[in-house]
Order: sequence, then C-alpha cells, then structure tokens
Amino acid sequence: MKPIVLTMALATALAAALGGCASAGTELSDEATLGLYRAHAGEPVGSFRYFGRLNGWTPLGDETLVVWTRPKEAYLLELFGSCQGLEFTPAIRISNQASTVYAGFDSVIPTGGGAIGMRNIPCRIQTIRPLQVNALKDAQRELREANAVERQEQGN
Repeated sequence: MKPIVLTMALATALAAALGGCASAGTELSDEATLGLYRAHAGEPVGSFRYFGRLNGWTPLGDETLVVWTRPKEAYLLELFGSCQGLEFTPAIRISNQASTVYAGFDSVIPTGGGAIGMRNIPCRIQTIRPLQVNALKDAQRELREANAVERQEQGN
C-alpha cells in the first residue's frame, strides 16, 4: 500500500510541477517546488543529528525550508507560522541540543540580512521530515527533461 501512496504523491507533485512549468516558463512555481519536496519527504521524525554546519539550505516560502546536513542527507522543516526574512536572508542558524535538532523545541534563525529588527528572530520548527534525496534528484531531472521537450515542441 505504501508504494501506491508514494506513486500517487509523486504523480500529484509532477502534475503540479508541470503545470507550474507551463505557466512560468523554465522555472517551477513556489507551490510546485514545495509539492515536489513534500512528495519526496518521509514521515515526520522527532529529531536529526546536527554538528553545527550545514551543507546547504533552500527556503520554500516563509514557513518551510530544506536543510542539507550532508550531500545525500536532507530534511524538510516546516515551521510554526511565517518566519520573517527567511526567503531573503543570506544565512541561517539552527538551534540544537547536544548536536541534535528537535521538532517543537529548536528553531531556525535567519541571520545576516533583512530589515533591522527582523534579524535573529527564532522560528520554531514544527515538523522534521527526512527527504529521499536520490528520488528527489531523479524527479527534478525528469521535470527538467519534460520541460525541455515541451519547449522544443512549442518551438516547432
């Protein structure tokens, strides 16, 4: 039963993403990108190991982001409400307890940018979902290829 749910989730995300491609040219809409990440995220977990350094991060609106702890290890973090400046800040910090980040307790903190007074306001993490990184990259590649074919067909 679980593979069917994942397949349906992937099909839904791909449909939304392709719809975003058609309306936005070569880029996915924010909603389609978020749908793609959610389709490749596992069940919520209570925590993840964090050793004070990220391999990268991607804001997905002002309430959600992906943090890459290693090249093939990433987590979808959904926050309690809007996080001021998340989409525009050049850097973030993540609070942790003894090298572990806990849902409901730890926070993402946008740093180094934004309007004065908007920096360093903690944004509490509501849920943590591990990403299926290889499957996500495959889906992104498929979307790029489908988009290239669509552009080529429109050009002929």
